Amino acid sequence: MDRPTALVPQHHLSLGARGPEDVVADAYGRVITGVEDGRILRVHGIGDPHTARVEVLAETGGRPLGLEPLPDGGLLVCDAERGLLRVDPVEGAAGSVRVLADSAAGERLRFCSNVVALPDGAVYFTVSSRRYPLHQWIGDILEHTGTGRLLRLPPAGGEPEVLLDGLQFANGLAVGGDGSFLVVAETGACRLTRYHLTGPRAGRADLFATLPGMPDNLWREGPDGPLWVALASPRVPPLDLLHRTPPAVRAAAARAAVHAPYRPGGTIGVMALDDTGRTVGHLVRRRSGFRMVTSVCPVGDQLVLGSLREPGLAVCARPSAR
Repeated sequence: MDRPTALVPQHHLSLGARGPEDVVADAYGRVITGVEDGRILRVHGIGDPHTARVEVLAETGGRPLGLEPLPDGGLLVCDAERGLLRVDPVEGAAGSVRVLADSAAGERLRFCSNVVALPDGAVYFTVSSRRYPLHQWIGDILEHTGTGRLLRLPPAGGEPEVLLDGLQFANGLAVGGDGSFLVVAETGACRLTRYHLTGPRAGRADLFATLPGMPDNLWREGPDGPLWVALASPRVPPLDLLHRTPPAVRAAAARAAVHAPYRPGGTIGVMALDDTGRTVGHLVRRRSGFRMVTSVCPVGDQLVLGSLREPGLAVCARPSAR
């Protein structure tokens, strides 16, 4: 698909809290998200802002980011402050929260970002940066540290294994439709990287797709559906130039940026890709009031967008399949 089409907003759904960074759907079409005050929320009836209902599933005590619903009703949570967590909801009350991993390779997990679970019980998750915490994420993007990681937690638990290192702000994570590979979003490099789980290239990584913007969270719409990608920002040419400067220049830029307010632009976008990395959908809206889209999840004939900054969710029309 050569030209993007319009991303058409339908309504905004206030959550009474800021920063629904990742949005996922459970088996009943309910949307689950985590917000900056540490709560995990579940939204019923996303299609109508007047009748939608928001309930609290749990409070992590940190800052929840990436989420992964489990077949048994549990929920995996990447918490930027506490590490990899498991939440077990309780009807009518706040669910229990258990830490699955808070360190790897001898150091604390500073910035867990996104997570997927495989049928064999193994859990794969990303760490965006080993140098910068969440509230200074812009510093890692500018300095281009390449300290992101992909990790694996065995089914029996224990110490996570580092599978990939040197990633440029490792972020969203999704499983290939046939389960033979993972796709990792490298926000700082505007690309998706494929990690092979099976076959002759098992344990190796290669390029899956180069994107026109900075990918954030990913969502796999079933084994036969597309891979949805949220673009947190269009590609920024001055940033590409900065990344080619000496490390000292990038470090100086990062030091200044973490103390300056960040103002996201008004262009937002999402993409859909097939399992070969080919673009099958690209939706863009310019001069959007809802900014810095960090996640996208299809629910029925609508697309639900999350944001690190906004106080709620945006619900947009899903284009009909071509």
